[in-house]
Amino acid sequence: MSMKEAFLAELKYEAGNTRKLLEAMTDESLGYKPDHKNWSMAQLASHIAETYNWYTDTFSTNNFDMGTYKYDKGDISKASNIVAKFEENLPKAIAALESVPDDSVFMETWAMSMGGQVLMQMPRVQAIRTFLMNHLYHHRGQFTVYLRAAGCKVPGTYGPSQDEM
Repeated sequence: MSMKEAFLAELKYEAGNTRKLLEAMTDESLGYKPDHKNWSMAQLASHIAETYNWYTDTFSTNNFDMGTYKYDKGDISKASNIVAKFEENLPKAIAALESVPDDSVFMETWAMSMGGQVLMQMPRVQAIRTFLMNHLYHHRGQFTVYLRAAGCKVPGTYGPSQDEM
């Protein structure tokens, strides 16, 4: 199995888990935030959905410039709108990975910058693992805590949750 095939398999499998989590939020829960320093559930869910939009720039350039990056979150006042953004971004992420011609692309140096300052620089394979995947999993973990605290049922991701038992 090539790196491309392995990343595609993981992306597609984990998208199912992301979908289940996002579908568990309700319109009433979107304003929940554990502390004034934290994002609201709507903001966190929107960020999770947006992460899938980053695949295109991660593969189309060797420098992801956060200073010029533009993204329309849409109306995050409805849970269904956030899920729809996830569903809009997921096929773009899959297409970006599918477009990789060979595994040498994963070894190219990739950077994230803002305002001309390099924030991180690493092989693209490391950027995929940390910036795209692990970053997403971290926020999904936060999201499960938000769901529970907001009174929503938490779906199982790697087996049944307490709410499903």
